[in-house]
Amino acid sequence: MRRRHYCGTGCQCQFIPPNISENLAKKGVEEARVSIQESQQIRARRSLTAMAFNPFTEISAPESASRKIYDCQNQWVQRVDPIARDEGDDPTDKEIVDTVYDYTGAVRDYFKTMLGRNSINDNGMDLVINVHFGVDFMNAFWDGKEMTFGDGDGEIFSNFANSLDVVAHELAHGVTQYTANLEYQSQSGALNEHFSDVFGMAIKQHVNENNAGDADWLIGHEIMGPALYGEALRSMKYPGTAYDNEFLGKDPQPAHMKDYYAGPEDNQGVHINSGIPNRAFYLTALEIGTDQATLIWYHALNKLWPTANFADAVTVIVEQARQLTRDGKAPLGSPQVIRAAFKDVGL
Repeated sequence: MRRRHYCGTGCQCQFIPPNISENLAKKGVEEARVSIQESQQIRARRSLTAMAFNPFTEISAPESASRKIYDCQNQWVQRVDPIARDEGDDPTDKEIVDTVYDYTGAVRDYFKTMLGRNSINDNGMDLVINVHFGVDFMNAFWDGKEMTFGDGDGEIFSNFANSLDVVAHELAHGVTQYTANLEYQSQSGALNEHFSDVFGMAIKQHVNENNAGDADWLIGHEIMGPALYGEALRSMKYPGTAYDNEFLGKDPQPAHMKDYYAGPEDNQGVHINSGIPNRAFYLTALEIGTDQATLIWYHALNKLWPTANFADAVTVIVEQARQLTRDGKAPLGSPQVIRAAFKDVGL
């Protein structure tokens, strides 16, 4: 009998890091303050609800991997009836509903065709998506069961569901939940964010028919509003350079272990320190290709465990590269390329 992991701690993996939300609130952006407050209330409700669930709920038969899109109609609740678009429905007259329907399908199809995974839980889990959540909500999150997207304020952030890498990144948190179930703090949490960035970037490049050499390697640039045009949330190519402005502050991501953030903020640096393995993945993809690198990383994710740290990840990723090379599924020399990439970032 297969079992699934359930996010039993009331976790909520948010796209916008807390340091950015807090900086916006300090700058007097009311929408950011409200978004922080609502996020805290959601986490509190999730923590109470999670107590009623067994963290290892049995799965008996495959599900349908259907897309179910809900329009929250700017209410602060999920799954507002009726379903705005169900699997197989014709396009609607709601642009964001149709866009996220297509993006969710692209994510599902990439995991299926490129990685051999049947939806989020590898057992046909339905993809439940909530759009137009709240009023000017400046975030998107995976809550352990479904995805929720805010519209942004239209000036600093635009609609979060209008970005393929945001959709892919957040759904990938679900994949991590059902595989390694990496704890969302410190280095294991930074790996959690890192794998979401890896899958988000790989899917975006695949859909846009980019390769590692011509891709932008920017995460979140599509949600930047007019006030922040040209900025991004993270750069996998050059961590620490994604943004530097009065609203977001300065990008704190290190690109090397010598600059590792060891403080308490951001769940001990889950978004901040993800820049270190992100840079290693970028360097690997340049040498062997993004899809080949993603396949190795995906196999490694399935071999990791909740408290795995950066050193553990390096060992497992290299070992999976060896095995895939042996089986003819990864290019000859992949283990050496990966070791060099991690050495370049101090690992």
